[in-house]
Amino acid sequence: MLATIETSAFTVNEQGYYGNFGGAYIPEMLYPNVEELRDRYLGIINEPDFQREFDHLLRDYVGRPTPLYFAARLSERYKAQIYLKREDLCHTGAHKVNNTIGQILVARRLGKKRIVAETGAGQHGVATATVCALMGMECIVYMGKLDIERQKPNVDRMKMLGAQVVAATCGSQTLKDATNEAMRHWINNPTDTHYIIGSVVGPHPYPDMVARFQSVISAEMKRQLLEKTGSENPDYVIACVGGGSNAAGAFYHYLDEPTVKLVATEAAGQGVQSGHSAATTFLGKPGILHGSRTILMQTDDGQVTEPYSISAGLDYPGIGPLHAHLFDSNRAIFAAITDAEALQAGLELSRTEGIIPALETAHALAYLKYMENTGREVIVINLSGRGDKDLATYSRELAL
Repeated sequence: MLATIETSAFTVNEQGYYGNFGGAYIPEMLYPNVEELRDRYLGIINEPDFQREFDHLLRDYVGRPTPLYFAARLSERYKAQIYLKREDLCHTGAHKVNNTIGQILVARRLGKKRIVAETGAGQHGVATATVCALMGMECIVYMGKLDIERQKPNVDRMKMLGAQVVAATCGSQTLKDATNEAMRHWINNPTDTHYIIGSVVGPHPYPDMVARFQSVISAEMKRQLLEKTGSENPDYVIACVGGGSNAAGAFYHYLDEPTVKLVATEAAGQGVQSGHSAATTFLGKPGILHGSRTILMQTDDGQVTEPYSISAGLDYPGIGPLHAHLFDSNRAIFAAITDAEALQAGLELSRTEGIIPALETAHALAYLKYMENTGREVIVINLSGRGDKDLATYSRELAL
């Protein structure tokens, strides 16, 4: 069942805002599409038939529920009870498929025939191509030229699944630019195409809709923690944040639990002040990005600053409006993790627990070294994806 919270200081209001962030800042040509989605998405996802189909596919196709694994050796090392929410064991290798299953079911009920998407690390692109193959829909995925080069295994997977992968060659040739191109494609094909946004970004209702589909992560965590520890609530939930869909899903059912500390780790790249970073909350300020008001990295005259991260999925100049609100309201702790710290954390998990994490996830793992634990703390880290796609980077950077 798609369990959601309906009233909270951290849920979206009728205008699409989380506090001071959100809304829908869109070109006139997209207005009918976005309004149709806004008017119908809640009714669609609350239909019993939709929920039955969504639950069936999550269980029998995606492989949910994913395990909550007690990491014994990591726990001993960091003097805490550390659990890993194993989203890396989802079909396609990451949490992204939770959202693409939900959105393609919505698109089908809206009568759409084609799907367009953006991707950075390629995990969302693979998840979108997967569900398009499952449902027999045409799939076009925009991906930055740089990301195509550094995430070749995922590009090959998308093509194997029948998707058309289109290179974004403008700007930094990464996720921001792929998102720009995907939005342009949607503007030019408004009638028969649905845009499956991969994170909690974009105009309302996308941030809310994606968070609802990803909320299955924290819904499962609560049940699993109760069974394993006797309490639904941990002391900490830690997740990496680029746009922030895995974190939104991991935080969702804890937003109104003030005893649960929420930690969002951003990509500091080569250092927050190095000029090669994607640490949005440290470097950014409020503005408009990809259809919503949020916090983003920008120049004094409002031009978007090019982000940088060794991790393609965190190489984004902003965060979703929910996360901007969590930062602005001090509900979540935001930390900046460098490339070097993430690489070492990924190596550590691999050699301590036999699990190779995605470089995105490694940013969350790296926060452990900054914690002062007593041995009693219960910590859940959302292991958002597996590291197969990043093996070439690990090998090159760590000289394996």
